[in-house]
Amino acid sequence: MLINQGDGVVLRVGHFKLGHDSVSLISCGESSSLGTEASAGKDGAALNNDPGRPNDWLGNANVLKKGTTSSNWVRGIADTLSAQGLDAAALFAQAGLRIENLDQVDFCWPSERISKLWTIAAERAGNPDIGLFDPDRPRPDNYGVVSYAMMSSPDLETSLARMIRYHRLVSDAATLSLEPGTGGKWARVEILGGEYPIPRQRYDYVMQTLLAFCRWMLGRPLRPLAATFTHQVPSSLVAYNEAFGAPLRFDAPFNGLLISNEDLASKLLTASPELAVLHDRMAGQALRALESAGVSYRARQAVARHLPNGAPMRATIAAELKMSDHTFQRRLTTEGTSFTKLIDETRRELVQHHLADTQLSSSEIAYLLGYADQSTFFRATLRWFGESPGEYRARVAAGP
Repeated sequence: MLINQGDGVVLRVGHFKLGHDSVSLISCGESSSLGTEASAGKDGAALNNDPGRPNDWLGNANVLKKGTTSSNWVRGIADTLSAQGLDAAALFAQAGLRIENLDQVDFCWPSERISKLWTIAAERAGNPDIGLFDPDRPRPDNYGVVSYAMMSSPDLETSLARMIRYHRLVSDAATLSLEPGTGGKWARVEILGGEYPIPRQRYDYVMQTLLAFCRWMLGRPLRPLAATFTHQVPSSLVAYNEAFGAPLRFDAPFNGLLISNEDLASKLLTASPELAVLHDRMAGQALRALESAGVSYRARQAVARHLPNGAPMRATIAAELKMSDHTFQRRLTTEGTSFTKLIDETRRELVQHHLADTQLSSSEIAYLLGYADQSTFFRATLRWFGESPGEYRARVAAGP
């Protein structure tokens, strides 16, 4: 459905994931570079080695493969929810997340859990427009180191081009591109949301956050020529008109903002040629590190696949990554971890997902994590979260 169409450049937006903050250049990794699947069935589904368990029940690797969002971005979501009088910690728990993980700048937040968080928050607030709250507030910290490369750019189009260049540092749950459009260009983002439906609140938040950031960099109001949304026409357009100040189109093929060529060519008040060189170098180094390193990330994928058969040997994972055991150990050390720590962290992340799934029993989760008995699993959960598996599950299920 079209609500007033215009000409110009469309900024097509989905969801972003931040892999860095302004100090620490840390990324959650790239979900598309996962190596080969082990023990795949004819349809590509991972096969488990327990004949008593259905093939579609085993999902360790799938949990880690789905797109993720970094703590910078998720902290912005938490702040937005809290600013509206909601109990962010309780909402996180109900979505199967721990708000305490925001203290870890390199923590990777599952994309589908973030979608669930927005759905729960909208229901609890009784406000479907919750993602459009405080539309004039710029949130540069949401974008981490990429925001600095954007701010120091000479003009808006260059700023958006830098976001495209470095967006993998921001998200492995989305792809961003600039494409020709009538009177300008389309900046398009596609979301990898996992199995959970992506709610409109998530798109709303991303689009108004990006627009507010662009307005802040320009130092003046930026009125898109149009704003498009894939979801149906909402019952009220008040929040959308306030946030975007543009003709609105719903039931569109993508989510985006149409920006004129004049606005794209406008100089940014935050522009700094000297800092642009520095920030470009920082972001470039981080991107190269992401592309060339990530051994621990790929190793975690392999470990997750092997866990149902017990904790794998280091040499087994090294061979799967096509490197010697010595090289594998050295690369892990360079990335600031060890094989023992990697297995523990993989189990810790997996258990949060599995305990949130009420269809899995404690014994089944212990099996998925490669524990020989439930008592070992029980002790590990106490060490990680300070509570038993049952207590953790009950707290998550209770929600706010």
